[in-house]
Amino acid sequence: MRSESGPNGRDTGPGFTLHHDAWGRLVLTDVSGREHAGVEPVRAFPLSSPRHGVSVCDAEGRELFWIDDLDDLPVSVRKVLEDELTRREFVPVLRRVLSVTAVEPSEWRVETDRGPTRFLLKSEDDVCPLDDHRALVTDANGIRYLIPDLRELDATSRRLLERFL
Repeated sequence: MRSESGPNGRDTGPGFTLHHDAWGRLVLTDVSGREHAGVEPVRAFPLSSPRHGVSVCDAEGRELFWIDDLDDLPVSVRKVLEDELTRREFVPVLRRVLSVTAVEPSEWRVETDRGPTRFLLKSEDDVCPLDDHRALVTDANGIRYLIPDLRELDATSRRLLERFL
């Protein structure tokens, strides 16, 4: 994303503004004044280059803006984007599985790096094995829980996870 230049060749910013509407949705207002409600920022390289390559997509997933470097944005826009990315990328680490009910949707009681919690899992398909003995559990609200190494879980947790993996 490149900033726009004004009549004197001065930088006028990224060509868009961001704010939250009354329903909490992120709204992008483009340079022509058109509002796009429900936009989502998505990092292209969240682990290897989190400050570079951010796409701002509309509610249907179409890219509206590409941002090469977050540090090139005005502070107010960068702060909104960083807060939204942090909220979107909230991924607690699942340390122990305490219990799982037998019927779908199943209720899970777990311990995470952020403390104990309960959540509903809509289907067995919401537990996805990843590479290197990792797994990702996505609850009914879309919150993702990372299991960094299945081999390091206690025996009870591994037994409860067996049916899902």
